[in-house]
Order: sequence, then structure tokens, then C-alpha cells
Amino acid sequence: MFFVLTELPRINVQAVDYVVIAVYMLAILFCGTWFGQSTKSTKDFFFGGQRFAWWLIATSCIATLVGSYSFINYSERGYMNGLSSAMNYTMDWYVMPLFLLIWLPIIYFTRVTSIPEYFEKRFDAKTRLAALIIILVYLIGYIGMNLYTIGVAARGMLGVNIYLSAGIVTIICLMYMYHGGQTSMMMADLFQAGILVFAGVLIFVLGIISLGGFGNFWQHLPQSHQLPFSGFNAPKEYHTVGIFWDDAITGTIAFYCMNQGVLMRFMSARSARDASKAMLVVLLLMMPLAAIAVSGAGWVGKAMQDAGLLQQSNFEARHIFVIVTNAVCLPGVFGFVMAALIAALMSTLDTYFNAVSAITVNDIWRPVIKPGQPDQYYLKIARYAVIAASVLGFALIPFYARFESVAQAFSHFCSTVTPPMIVVIVLGAVWSRFTPAAAFYTLVLGFIINVTSMFFPAMVTPFAHGEDPSDGHSYMRAFFGVLISVALGVIITFFTQPRKREEIPGLVAATVREGMRIFKGSEPDEENAGRKICGLQLEVVQERGVQLSQLDMEKLHAKPGDLLYLSDNRSRLGGLRSLHIKIGAPHDKSGVVRISQDMLEEGNLLSDRPVMVEKIL
Repeated sequence: MFFVLTELPRINVQAVDYVVIAVYMLAILFCGTWFGQSTKSTKDFFFGGQRFAWWLIATSCIATLVGSYSFINYSERGYMNGLSSAMNYTMDWYVMPLFLLIWLPIIYFTRVTSIPEYFEKRFDAKTRLAALIIILVYLIGYIGMNLYTIGVAARGMLGVNIYLSAGIVTIICLMYMYHGGQTSMMMADLFQAGILVFAGVLIFVLGIISLGGFGNFWQHLPQSHQLPFSGFNAPKEYHTVGIFWDDAITGTIAFYCMNQGVLMRFMSARSARDASKAMLVVLLLMMPLAAIAVSGAGWVGKAMQDAGLLQQSNFEARHIFVIVTNAVCLPGVFGFVMAALIAALMSTLDTYFNAVSAITVNDIWRPVIKPGQPDQYYLKIARYAVIAASVLGFALIPFYARFESVAQAFSHFCSTVTPPMIVVIVLGAVWSRFTPAAAFYTLVLGFIINVTSMFFPAMVTPFAHGEDPSDGHSYMRAFFGVLISVALGVIITFFTQPRKREEIPGLVAATVREGMRIFKGSEPDEENAGRKICGLQLEVVQERGVQLSQLDMEKLHAKPGDLLYLSDNRSRLGGLRSLHIKIGAPHDKSGVVRISQDMLEEGNLLSDRPVMVEKIL
């Protein structure tokens, strides 16, 4: 959810703050380029070789979710509405069953490389084209929004020109993304997630300390601000039913199921089990923590104002993050907080850069413009696409700068685009009868009707749950769009021809096991998935492939042809040195993994380091 973001008040910035910011940016650049050295193919560039552990996926996902606008906008909301500002971060569990049980297995096991590719496999080429256009506009618009946001924040806090600050951050992000793609992004985001969450929580804690403890903080917080939910349909700026439909349902499904960048996070997991673990950790642990980080300044700001601890008595709510930061942070600490804002921007930007790059290669270049080329050619195009995405996003800054409430305009745009898309994704994933014609016309007609409702908001009013219509139903248009799209999809389906079940293996919930069979190349063994052996030694041999001893294969309940995961024994690496293998015929040397030199290099493994082997399927 976005809110209005305009120029922020200037504060006194010390030289040490600039030093902290500069050191941070150099550290992230070094981190991203160093870890990107393992990128050798488009699979590495887009999905990191599908090698990463669940904890790395989870932290990277949070880094993407908390954008540069989050601290400022949710602090404003926390100041205005209290603890209910956390609703945007704590209501995503509604979509957990859909994602964990249906969408994630479909995408992971069918090996689709992009959301538009799924649309063609599940429906047809014209539906893929419609989805491709919508998603590209969505992603590039997101890039432009984030660049403009960090530019405005830097101008207010540091006095730096919008275009200069946005340009510097873009160049740094480009440098490590161009080099390493998903791997660089994942490792950089690991540090950025820690920085941005720690900085937000730090401001909240320092604010409570300045108030004399949590008891005083709670005492000075108005009773209306102590409630975990806002009113059902009021105030019009922020109410529970609107957040439920616009953010918890429409926004969350779009974020996890339609957003190519976020989906690529989960696709880079070493197994579907690890991707599921990551999702559970994100929803149940990291999202509540992020809610405190981004809203905490607004909560303590309200209490500090009531206690008379803020030097400024008259200010606009959108400035509360800067005011509280200035009040509680010593020189140097402020620089750290500003670095956290930059971290939030870069961790979001790199996701969307990589997403646009993946769609450019896998949906445009490889299948249409120049098919049949070597993988290294497409890797080069992927890197060029990252540059193009940054240029297009940067070019949108003047467009956003024309609007007084650009964030709200962007939110209106998203609520118009996403409802037809998420309805087609959900119906396509859960309902085998859902037809290609229904999918295509739901996208097209649903979009047209939703756009029309922006000019005639009375269309939404009967479905708006009593929401104040004076703002044109900025929240409940999402609910209206979902209803209209579902109606279109269901009605058209019953008058058109569906695809046969054998034509869509693994692409709907009812055929997930068929997708697992295709993924493995044989019958999956879910019962023994996750069995592992640690501390094995590597032995390099000439014959290509990987072999385990008969005894070790019995421990894993594995047989030749089973899909295994081989990685460096050091779990702290998160999968940087690893690869997926199909195990060959057993040998007789217990505790030894025989591997060819080319596969050793493919997995960035070290021949003198012990390894771990895990059964995937």
C-alpha cells in the first residue's frame, strides 16, 4: 500500500553520517560483485541455480517487501492510526494455503521461467501476451516509483538533488546486478534485510527509552491508537475492510503470485520444501518484525508528542519518521538509518531489475526475437535488459514528480491492474475447467471495466461495504474488480471449451503430482524427501556424473536416477556451493561421493571440503 510522499524537512547531518552512508554503499557493491562470480548461465542469473537455503530466501523476500517508501509511509500511518498500521504486514496469512499448497508446487515443479510462460502453458499464446504486457508495465512502474521515492527522501534529509541520488543508487545496484543476477541479489539482500529491519527496530527502541520505558510509551499512546485494527469502513483513509480486500487479498496474491521478481526468489530455493519453509518464516515471523520496523517511529512519535518530547509542535504527519529519527539518533546513527533507507530501495530495485530481465529473455528474446542461441548469448541479453529496465524506470521520475500524490495514483493504478490478473491466476491454478477464452477475456474485459469504474465510481458504491465514496473508492475498487473478474471468468468458462487434462500436466492443483513426476523424470518419492547425510568426502573421477556408495544410498532410501542435492557441508553458505544431481549407480566406498571435474566446477564445490547430500524427490 502506498501513501502520499512529498519533500521532507531538512535536518542537521554530520560528516560522520555521510561516511557511514558511503561505507555502506561500497560494502554492498563489494558484496554483490564478489558473490556474483559464481554466475555462469541464465539459470544462475535468474534463479541462482536453484541452490539457496530457506533462510536466505526468507530474508531476501523481506528485503524486497520493505521498500524505500515503507519507513516514511507506514510511520505516517502509525502516527495517524496507531498499531493498526501493522495490518498491511500481518494479514498476508490469508493467502498462505493458496501459495503453499497450490501455486508454489505448480510453478516449482513445472520449471516455468516466468509468469507469462505459465499463462501460455495453462491457456494459450494470446493470454500470455496480455499477461506479458500487464506485468512489464507493473514492474517498470514499480522501479520508477522506488527511484522517485529515494530521490525525494534524499533531497529532504541530505539536500541532494532527486535525480543525482536516484542515479547514484541505480548505478550501484546495476553494477552488482549486471555482474551476478540472482546470486548477487540474494547475498546483498541478506545484509540489507538485516540493516533495514535493525534500523527500524532501533528507532522504535530508542524512542521508548526516551519516553522512560514501555509503560510510559503505552500510557502516552491514545486509546484509539492501541487497537490492532482500524474501523470497519472508516476512516476513509485507512479502514479494515479496505485493507483486507486491497492489500491482504488482492495486493498479497499479486505480490506472491503475479510478481515475477518475488516468485523468482522462491524459484531459487534448493527444493520446494525449502521454499515452503521460507514462506512460513516470512509470514509468521519476519512480517510482524518488519511491521514494527517500518511503523515504530510513528507509534513512538505520537507518544512523544503527547509527552511533550518533540521540539517541533506543528508538523505534517508525513514528516514524523524524519522528526523522530532526528530526536532519538546521535550523529552516525542517523547515517546508519539513511543507509537503511538506501538498503530498502536497493533490495527492492534489484528484484524488479532481475524480473524484467527474466521476462525479456524468457518471454521475448528466446522464444520470439532470436531463438536457438547459446545460453551465453541469452545471459548477455539478460544483463543488457537490466540496464534497459533501470533507464526506463529512471525516465519515469519526471512523470511521478508531476503529481502531488503520486503514491496514491500508483496505488489506484495497481488496484486497477491486479484484480483481473490474480483472478485468472487463482482460477487457472485451482479449476481445471477454466478455459483459455475465459482467461483472456477476463484479463481484457476485467481491466476495461475496472478502468471505467475510476471515471464512474458509482459502479463500485453498491459493493463498497459502506466506504466513504468521496475518494473514488481507492480501496474497494479492488473488491469490485475481483467480483467482476470472477463473474466474467465463471460465465465465459461455461460457454467455451476447456483444455484436456492431459494437455496441462502439473499446471493445476489436481495435477500437481504429475508435475512432480515431470520434474524428477520418474515417480516421486515424497515419503523419504528431506533425508540427508552430512560429512561425506569428495573424490574427483573422470566419468561424468555423481555416485554414492551402496550403504549411503540405503541410508537415503535412494536409487539410481533419484534427484539429490549436493552441497558444501557448511550450512552458513546458504547453498552458494551446491548443485542438483541425478544419482548414478552405486560404488562400494562408504562415506565418499564420486564426482566428475565439470560437475564439481558447476556447483562451485571444493574437492577438499566435506559435503552434504539430501534427497529431493
